[in-house]
Amino acid sequence: MHLQPWSALAGIAPLTGDVLDRILSGTPAERVLDRALREHRALSREQRRALKEAAFNVGLWRRRLAFLLGRPESSAPWLLYAFLHGLVGIPPHEAAAWSGVDAPVELVPDAPPSLALRASLPDWLAHHFAHEWGPEAEDFCAHLNVPGPITLRVNRLRISREDLASRLRSEGVQTRPGLWSPWALHIEGERPNLYGLKALQEGLFEVQDEGSQLLGLLVEARPGETVLDLCAGAGGKTLQLGAAMENQGPLLAYDPDAGRLDRLLQRCSRAGLSQVQVLRAPPGGLSVDRVLVDAPCSELGSLRRGPDLRFLKAPAVLEEFVPLQRELLALAGAQVRPGGRLVYATCTVNRAENQERVAEFLRQRPDFRLTRPGAGWLPDACLQDGFFLCAPHRQGTDAFFAAVLERSG
Repeated sequence: MHLQPWSALAGIAPLTGDVLDRILSGTPAERVLDRALREHRALSREQRRALKEAAFNVGLWRRRLAFLLGRPESSAPWLLYAFLHGLVGIPPHEAAAWSGVDAPVELVPDAPPSLALRASLPDWLAHHFAHEWGPEAEDFCAHLNVPGPITLRVNRLRISREDLASRLRSEGVQTRPGLWSPWALHIEGERPNLYGLKALQEGLFEVQDEGSQLLGLLVEARPGETVLDLCAGAGGKTLQLGAAMENQGPLLAYDPDAGRLDRLLQRCSRAGLSQVQVLRAPPGGLSVDRVLVDAPCSELGSLRRGPDLRFLKAPAVLEEFVPLQRELLALAGAQVRPGGRLVYATCTVNRAENQERVAEFLRQRPDFRLTRPGAGWLPDACLQDGFFLCAPHRQGTDAFFAAVLERSG
C-alpha cells in the first residue's frame, strides 16, 4: 500500500469525502466510483488511482478504522485519516492534510479485541463465520480482505491454455496457470481492459473464478450427452459445459430469472457453441444425463470481490434463498435419468444453504446418493465430509460448495 500515490489525494479531499460518504451510506462502491470518475475526467492518473484505493480501503476497513479512532460513528475524512496513518503508516500531519481533517489525533494503540473489528465485518457476519469455520475463521476472514485474482477460463473449443497464454502475451497481458483447474489462467500485474482484447472478442476465453471452474468440471459433462444447466444466469458455466461436451449433444439452459438469459445465446455464438437451447419455462418431464444447479444464494463466498458487499447484507440473507434452493433441487431431481448425475452448488459459506439442503433432498429422494466429487482428479484438499469445498484461505479461490449426487440405475 506504500506504493500507492497517496499524496495525490491532497488536491481532491472534497471529492474523496463525497465518494466515501456515498459508499458508507450504502450506495454500491463500484457505482459510486464509476460515476465520480466519469464526472471528473480531468483527474490525473495518480488522482484516479488514489481515489479508487481510498474508496476501496475505507469502504472495506471502516469498522477497524472506527476502532482506531475510538469512535464507532466517524465521518469519512476521519476514517480516511485513520487508514492513511494507522494502516498505511503515513505520518500524522501528512495523513491529516491529505484526508481533509483539521489536525491529527492519536489513534488507539490496542489491538482490536474481536474478529468483527479485526477483519472489519458486521458482528452477525463475524459470528456466522466463527460458527462455520471454527479455528479457521480468522484466516478465512483475513483473506476476505485481500482482492481476489482476475481469472480466465480458456475456451477449449477454440484454443489450448498454453496457446491462449501466448496469444495474451502478444496483446500485452501476462498470465500464469491456475493451480486447480486445467482451464484456468490468472492475470498478472494490473488489470487490463479485458473487453478491449481481440482474444475475448474472438471467444477464446471468459472471465471465471478458478473455484467456479471446478464446479463446472464436477459435472463431468461428456460429448453426446444431454445436460441441463438449471440456473444458467448469463451463461458462464453453460459455456464451460458446452466446451466440455465438445459442442456435441443437447445443452439446455434455464434460469429462474429469465432476464439473465438474454445474453446467453450471443455469448454462445462467440464461443462457437451451437447446441445450446434456452428454456423460457421451467423444465419438466425430461430425462437428462446431468444437471447442474448453481443455486441463487447469499453469496458469502465472494465478499472479497467488493469492499462494501459485507455491509450491504443483513442477517436475513442466511435464510432468504432456502425455499428457492429447496424448490430447485426438487425440480432438478425430477429431470435426472436413472444412473444420471445432479450437482448442487453455491458460492456461499452457510450450512443452511449447503449441507442441510443436500441432507433434506436425500431424505426425500432415497434413489439418490452422495458420491465423491471429482473421483480420480480432484485433490483431497478440495474435499470436506464428502462435499466439494474451496475457499480463499485454502485454495486462493472464492468460496464454493458443491455436492455430487447420483441417481441409482
